[in-house]
Amino acid sequence: MKQHCKYSILVYLIATFFMLAILSSTAFSQQLFNPPLSDRIASYDMSAKLNPDKKVITGTETLYWKNTSTDKISELQFHLYLNAFKNTKSTFIQESNGRLREDEIDESSDLNWGYIDVQSMKVKDGEDLTGKIKYIQPDDNNKDDQTVISVSLQKPVLPGQTITLQIKFVSKLPKVFARSGFSDNYFLAGQWFPKIGVYEKAGDRYAVKGQWNCHQYHANSEFYADFGIYNVNITVPKSFKVGAVGVLQNEIQNNDGTKTLTFHAEDVIDFAWTASPRFKIAEAKWHNVKIKVLLQPEHYSQASRHINSAINTLEYFDKYLGKYPYPNLTIVDPPLRAGGSGGMEYPTFFTAGCLWGMPEGIKYTELVVVHEFGHNYFMGMLATNEFEEAWMDEGFNTYYEARIMDHYYGKNTSAINLFGFQVGDGEFMRDSYTGMTNPKIAPDFNYSWQYKDGGYSAITYSKTYTWMATLEGLLGQKVMDEIMQAYFERWKFRHPCGKDFIAVVNEIVHKEYGNKFGENMNWFFDDVLYGTNICDYKLNNISVSRVEKEQGAYDSGSGKKYYTGDYGKNEKRIYNSKIIISRPGEVIMPVEILVHFDNGKEILENWDGKGRTYDLIYNRPEKVVWAKVDPYNKITMDVNRINNSYTTAPDNTVVNKYFTKFLFWVENIMLALASLF
Repeated sequence: MKQHCKYSILVYLIATFFMLAILSSTAFSQQLFNPPLSDRIASYDMSAKLNPDKKVITGTETLYWKNTSTDKISELQFHLYLNAFKNTKSTFIQESNGRLREDEIDESSDLNWGYIDVQSMKVKDGEDLTGKIKYIQPDDNNKDDQTVISVSLQKPVLPGQTITLQIKFVSKLPKVFARSGFSDNYFLAGQWFPKIGVYEKAGDRYAVKGQWNCHQYHANSEFYADFGIYNVNITVPKSFKVGAVGVLQNEIQNNDGTKTLTFHAEDVIDFAWTASPRFKIAEAKWHNVKIKVLLQPEHYSQASRHINSAINTLEYFDKYLGKYPYPNLTIVDPPLRAGGSGGMEYPTFFTAGCLWGMPEGIKYTELVVVHEFGHNYFMGMLATNEFEEAWMDEGFNTYYEARIMDHYYGKNTSAINLFGFQVGDGEFMRDSYTGMTNPKIAPDFNYSWQYKDGGYSAITYSKTYTWMATLEGLLGQKVMDEIMQAYFERWKFRHPCGKDFIAVVNEIVHKEYGNKFGENMNWFFDDVLYGTNICDYKLNNISVSRVEKEQGAYDSGSGKKYYTGDYGKNEKRIYNSKIIISRPGEVIMPVEILVHFDNGKEILENWDGKGRTYDLIYNRPEKVVWAKVDPYNKITMDVNRINNSYTTAPDNTVVNKYFTKFLFWVENIMLALASLF
């Protein structure tokens, strides 16, 4: 019996050795994409151990960073995002005033703050860099902000060379305030490790020479990083369920009451994970994509809403934009007390949000799932710089969110369809911009932290949606889809900027329409992206008068000729109808005007929209009854659709006007209430 026990122990030790060997060599044994989808500039092998009582992650990190420029690089820069929650003097807290989304920073306990301490950093088999770590503040010179560090290298990284760094760190998670942290025994580890910035070589985006792009953590901004491979071992108590970026490779039960899970991800820009003993898991599959939803137990009845909206989104993007290449998707349902971590996106992994008993008629859960999944395209595969051009992620994603929601849940019912009250998601987005007190507050092309007086969400999300929908209205959905598909295929797994997108628009529009819209579409972007002007077209007036025939004596060659002013028996009376259209706004758009006559006939006119006024005059037997500027609502940018039509017939215009305004304010109240969910 003792001999048998001895051999059992030996077998256990051998098995453990081989399992650890497998864990340590995952990067070499697992391959998802061949050839790689990206340049894989920054790759990480990491181990993380969670202490749920102290809210601390103890971590080790091996970073493989490749110099793809022609520069000799003697300095590295890193993000330490969690230091935004270190104290009240950080730039993040100063900008947010300690409040973001629906959460407010809780100063009542030392446990509630968060930070990253880099305990050591060295070049593998080389220089110890720990003593060279220096905090820098490239954006605002706030000496108390510690979200970016610089490290000088004695031996520079040469062009084409890869440097390997070994880092030990401790991350203290804050109580959930914004995007990351803990709430009771729920943990969302986002931006939890020292993360290298992006070195932009000359010609990348707007760089005229090689430079680090490594911004501080701001209240409005999110993230920017290079693609790579991630192999991450996560150790948590055995009772915890874990979800993460990438694919779960294996799970080992440890002797100390913990377990270690290994995740592998390729061609992604970040790695985040969540852990909680309360999660209840629902699973599904769409083609080759495995979908996992980690739900709060009280929300399990809404699993199908998460799954169905995820499948709808996968299906829509697959058809209208491009393929989702990853084999999995993980959706996290945060607890109510951790609402600030809801609606947060990472590659193959995002958090959503719902409430127990939320009626089907309020599409909040669906909307969040659709939106956060969409970031896999505009943040994940099209790795734009959200610090500097958030509109390229948040705005484009909002445009597709509205398209998807309206497609699957009805254009007029995709946001709310309850007790007879109906609102579409696209109209919600438009109202958010057009209903601003000051829609000229800032241009869309703006660094995220420069929205000093508010307006970040309404401009970055809603205004971008509005002008994207307008561009679709002008060009048609078929050409718009061609533009977006070309943009995605050309720039996926790279770092596009605004001028890259505009170049694609100009190319496709010229191919499809020649010079119909001008030499290029720069005029459009000058107004909607780089400018702050508003668009407003107004139908001012319609006047109709009878055309009188000549009366009296008129000289003729043989004397005088007399006219009675009477119409002949078979002669039709002629009416003069005059329509006056104006452009109160500064933005110029080509517009259509639909003219309706009293015999039911209609004429669709076109105006280049350039003048301040435009007249349409008709002399014909039919009278103009009504006319409407932009009858098919192609110009979504028009801030006042109430003034787009005019009728000569008696109507309830005043009543309708104020009823429409009432509905507008009800919509905004409902939107505000929805944000609390």
